[in-house]
Amino acid sequence: MRILLLALFGYLIYHFLKRVFRNLQQSNIKQDEPIDQMVQDPYCKTYIPLKSSLKININGINHYFCSKKCAEEFKKNNSSKD
Repeated sequence: MRILLLALFGYLIYHFLKRVFRNLQQSNIKQDEPIDQMVQDPYCKTYIPLKSSLKININGINHYFCSKKCAEEFKKNNSSKD
């Protein structure tokens, strides 16, 4: 009877420790992953991840676009205002 109780106790401890270490590993992975910042395209007003945006410096200001088409349209509209 003691052997069964010890086996059951060992089994419970094993699964408890396994769950604790799995949760610690998952929390470490989540903290190490960078969160991508969202930026808004000034022409079409679409939000896009900063990493996949097209960065163009216009008049000393960085603008982020979702496509070349939006960047060209934005440049065309802004050049007519100057």
